[in-house]
Amino acid sequence: MERTGIFAGEDPFQLARDWLEEAKASELNDPEAIALSTVDASGMPNARMVLLKDIEEDAFVFFTNYESAKGQELADSGKAAFVMHWKSLRRQIRVRGLVEKEDGPKADQYYGSRGLKSRIGAWSSRQSQPLASRGILLAEVAKQSLRHGMSPTRPPFWGGFRIFPLEIEFWADGAHRLHDRFRWTRSDSGMPWDISRLSP
Repeated sequence: MERTGIFAGEDPFQLARDWLEEAKASELNDPEAIALSTVDASGMPNARMVLLKDIEEDAFVFFTNYESAKGQELADSGKAAFVMHWKSLRRQIRVRGLVEKEDGPKADQYYGSRGLKSRIGAWSSRQSQPLASRGILLAEVAKQSLRHGMSPTRPPFWGGFRIFPLEIEFWADGAHRLHDRFRWTRSDSGMPWDISRLSP
């Protein structure tokens, strides 16, 4: 199958990195933003925006509070999907796959790279839980600031998730809605990819 131009290449992760690098030069805000989808225990879907922090050799990585709704849903189902859309490039990437925690040195390193207030914020917020007022949150921030000082360590309930895709679709806008779509699929992580062109 002929794939030329922006679709050329034999490594979908490198192709995703290339598209993301292009987006960083043209997208006004947060080119790393992804719309992450999960499902709860009843099968009801959830979606929210998070920031993709790395495209590894075989996976996509982001970070969050493990006790949040998304953290619990990811841990329970072991599956996730996301879409990255760049209006400036008129392109998107869709991913579906299997999930595992990134709870080691990479999580420590990323947490340590964040600003101090963001690190304290991770300790202070019971993400997704009801909050009576913003004042209560700010009081908790002050409390955690005193407790942890200038060098807070990563909370045990905060870290990363790695998504190993079983499906990646690269989409580019076409004239008259005749878009170009190429879907990469595999039966399991580490297996060879099958590539097919999809109708728009």
